[in-house]
Amino acid sequence: MRFPRTSGILLHPTSLPGPHGSGDLGVEARHFVDWLVAAGQSLWQMLPLGGIGPGNSPYMSSSAFAGNVLMIDLLELQHQGWLTAADVAPVAGLRDDKLDFAAVVPYRMERLARAAERFGSAATAAQRADYLRFCDAQANWLPDYALFMALCESHGWRDWCEWEAGLATRQPAALAAARLQHAERIAFWTFCQWCFFRQWAELKAYANQRRIQIVGDAPIFIAYMSAEVWANQKLFELDSDGRPTVVAGVPPDFFSATGQRWGNPLYRWSEHAHDGYAWWVERIRRTFELVDIVRIDHFRGFAAYWEIPASEPTAMKGQWVPAPGEAMFKAVAKALGPMPIIAEDLGVITPDVDALRKKFGFPGMRILQFAFAGDASDRFLPHNHEPDTVVYTGTHDNDTVAGWWAKASDQERHFARGYLDTDGHDIPWTMIRAAMMSVADTAVHPMQDVLALPTECRMNYPGQESGWWRWRFRWAEVQPWHAGRLAELCRLYAR
Repeated sequence: MRFPRTSGILLHPTSLPGPHGSGDLGVEARHFVDWLVAAGQSLWQMLPLGGIGPGNSPYMSSSAFAGNVLMIDLLELQHQGWLTAADVAPVAGLRDDKLDFAAVVPYRMERLARAAERFGSAATAAQRADYLRFCDAQANWLPDYALFMALCESHGWRDWCEWEAGLATRQPAALAAARLQHAERIAFWTFCQWCFFRQWAELKAYANQRRIQIVGDAPIFIAYMSAEVWANQKLFELDSDGRPTVVAGVPPDFFSATGQRWGNPLYRWSEHAHDGYAWWVERIRRTFELVDIVRIDHFRGFAAYWEIPASEPTAMKGQWVPAPGEAMFKAVAKALGPMPIIAEDLGVITPDVDALRKKFGFPGMRILQFAFAGDASDRFLPHNHEPDTVVYTGTHDNDTVAGWWAKASDQERHFARGYLDTDGHDIPWTMIRAAMMSVADTAVHPMQDVLALPTECRMNYPGQESGWWRWRFRWAEVQPWHAGRLAELCRLYAR
């Protein structure tokens, strides 16, 4: 599907300003939408909207369908009457320059618990009716998710395969008893999802009304400690005890000499094929209920994926295994029709990956930071771009442009100076201009590059398990000329 010629900003909601230690779905998100409009932008790209997992990564969520409860706007809960002014008063330890998960998680979770308790005792008839409508609309995943989260808490977050046999293997009697035993916490997690989806719908409507489309992110793999793996064990490569036999990752690459061992369980594709890829159809359908455009992370895994024995500590001893991407996407297209999907075609890209992407008309990605390590034939260089692509200065996995430039080799700098006709003094904006000039239909710029921020502000470093996903900006860093300059580039290059 060809996209219109547009431009957008990559910024996860947690990176927004705000008084409660982390960006959320509240007033600052609407302020950012207004800023996008002033900057002539058409897209707001985000990372996955699900909850965080190991290393605080949004790519290791406890559910493929649930929203991140840490993004719930506490001030809106106060407006509803479920929190008091004292409840939402900031406390020591909540920083405005970065997300301190150790402080933010307990602060927000405690207040969500207070709000859930007050909702339970004081909800109006209209609020309760809306809550029940939500539960009914999400009935194919929400009960399993809420029970899973309650059981995780009661078992100290041990792997679900270590729970009592009746729960680990989902025996009906054990599940029924658990629903009674943990009814209060199940209600809490259900309430949180209702709040997230309600607030998200309002934010998305606000953006869409101002002609800003949301670009979401769907990781190809999901976490082992997730409601979906627990509830659909036959769809994953697990042994008789429920443990993964093989796990996901990528071989040695630009980011790691030993590869990246992500540890997600791999799909048992034969089972997905048996029921017409119904789980995937539902997953993508639900994702499109939240966002306007979906970026599928690690798209190459639908052509072939790197299979690592679960016993291996690194990703070095793996093998490429063919995947049924064509059959899966045909099933999804038959059920859902044409889909505005961006294929993250980075890493080891072979002809079969390009063929799969082009067969379904999914735009690929071009990263300018990768463009200057070779010669003029490099596919990431703007003169080699194609219209059905999305060009980025960098992604959430890259350094900031300023940080990349500071570490670039002499060869890369020499090539970039000549190619971009620059001395490097304003390299982030030089790269943004190059992206805007590209024939690629879509150009996306991380907010860090708009603000010309250094390495310390990068969002993630693949292969490093902790210390990331923390960056936040402050409105004092954003000057009127930032929006004006972006808007002028959009005018000049018809975006």
